Amino acid sequence: MNIIHISAECYPIAKVGGLADVVGALPKYQNALGLKSSVIMPFYDKKFTADNTFVSVYKSQVLLNEVVRDFEVLILKENSLDFDVFFINVPSLLFKDYVYSFDDTDRFLAFQIAALDWILTLDEKPNIFHCHDHHTGLVPFMLQESFKYKSLNNIPVITTIHNAQYQGGFGYDKLGFIPEFDLKNAGLLDWNNQINPLAAAIKCAWRVTTVSPSYMEELKLEANGLQDLLKAESQKCVGILNGIDAAVWNPEKDEYLISNFLEKNVNLGRGKNKKWLCETFNLDTSKPLFAFIGRLVYEKGSDLLPEVFQTILKEENCSILLLGSGNKEVEEQLKALKEEHKGNYDAFIGYDEKLSHIIYGGADFLLMPSRVEPCGLNQMYSLRYGTIPIVRSTGGLKDTVIDIANENGFGICHDEVTVAEIEHAIQRGITLYKDQDKFKKTRKYIMKIDHSWDASASEYIELYKSIN
Repeated sequence: MNIIHISAECYPIAKVGGLADVVGALPKYQNALGLKSSVIMPFYDKKFTADNTFVSVYKSQVLLNEVVRDFEVLILKENSLDFDVFFINVPSLLFKDYVYSFDDTDRFLAFQIAALDWILTLDEKPNIFHCHDHHTGLVPFMLQESFKYKSLNNIPVITTIHNAQYQGGFGYDKLGFIPEFDLKNAGLLDWNNQINPLAAAIKCAWRVTTVSPSYMEELKLEANGLQDLLKAESQKCVGILNGIDAAVWNPEKDEYLISNFLEKNVNLGRGKNKKWLCETFNLDTSKPLFAFIGRLVYEKGSDLLPEVFQTILKEENCSILLLGSGNKEVEEQLKALKEEHKGNYDAFIGYDEKLSHIIYGGADFLLMPSRVEPCGLNQMYSLRYGTIPIVRSTGGLKDTVIDIANENGFGICHDEVTVAEIEHAIQRGITLYKDQDKFKKTRKYIMKIDHSWDASASEYIELYKSIN
């Protein structure tokens, strides 16, 4: 079975969030299970592209708003990945040092049209198109409705919603950008009087998946305006929990860590990583270390962190380390705490892949007070590395973390995103840390939990088989 994933991101080529991690791992695991799984993505001006050599396999032009733009399809001259990647290079639109910008409508329209134009020329057509998020949301519509792609419209197409908050809507002044179709079917593009790529994908895809079962159910109640559509299309919707790439996220072999470790020597290995973190950021190794890794945006509950940290740090019975960036006001508030709580708190504003791995391998607790968390990968990374997650029970966090007060529980959960509830959850973590026997037992237990892509990749294969 030949699967083509179409995505704006793919790790390690271009990463903004969890979408890249999924698209960079799922094809690899599908190939290991006997499929032929590959990725089509834009060609960006990123470090990966600068460090590698590419070969052109196809050249043509794409028409967008009566402007003809050259494009080509590139492949790696030497592919060190475990799956093939085909890069759509539209130099005038896509070859930028960023993935997303303020207005990406033209960029991702050109990407989708060029990708389908190239696929039309292939002798071997895919058995399944697997599209990811709104950046590829018009592919299901164009396959179904655009005259030029009629020869492809018998190929099943799946859309995976990684985050329904972002839908890619744009005005009808760009309707003519879409390859010609019967205008009586333009309603398939519409939601709330604009062209909505994610809504179009939900309407036209053969199946719609989300990245956790709980998130699918939550979207039927609130999906940034698409909840009624998802309820109406619920017969073709399914939630499949994301996995993590256990080869990349492996504390035994992770080259980023200061000290590698297994379950049997977890205390020694993690102790060295924690020591490095505390020495680097002037923190006390004897205190429980709480960490936050992520975007400083409303969905992650980050706006509450400055007030939470201010209250917790006054007691000086724990240390807190933050790695992230986003809302500038929140960034400034978090930086302002550094001077007042020197020795107990620090914040790295930005992102550093190596540092994130060391935090997973050295912090005692990971904070995820998310308002919205479709799946969440950070909590799975933390479990793999023996860092106890403190999460708000929503979406994939609800599906992957059981409160330690419950049978077979191992994490700390709270129901609401409020300062009081987050503070209470952290206090529960401090109490757990004081009971070192229980704390260490829990740490070893969570390292045994398997959230690799093996099970999830198999679920996708069964879904493919059901519609192919």
